Amino acid sequence: MEKLMKNCSTVAALTLLLTGNAAVGAPDSGRHLTPTECRDLAETKINAPRTKSQRRSELSALSKAGYNPSPWHDDPHYPADLHAAQRRVDHWFETECK
Repeated sequence: MEKLMKNCSTVAALTLLLTGNAAVGAPDSGRHLTPTECRDLAETKINAPRTKSQRRSELSALSKAGYNPSPWHDDPHYPADLHAAQRRVDHWFETECK
């Protein structure tokens, strides 16, 4: 049991480390959203019922913007970090998807 707990905490630490590196290393130039994400985000803007695929696209876009929904990520800045990521995705949507 102790070995299992150690493995789980090691995986959690590696996940946080890799997520942080991916967010820091993301370039600010070029396209951020895929055409599929643009299409799915456009449909969510008109308040249509969301499909599973649209929810995945939205989560993918938020992750690219720096939001980490991991259950091991105990962020004291939640929900401010989610709102910041949403503003970034909205900006990307306005500039890349129109």
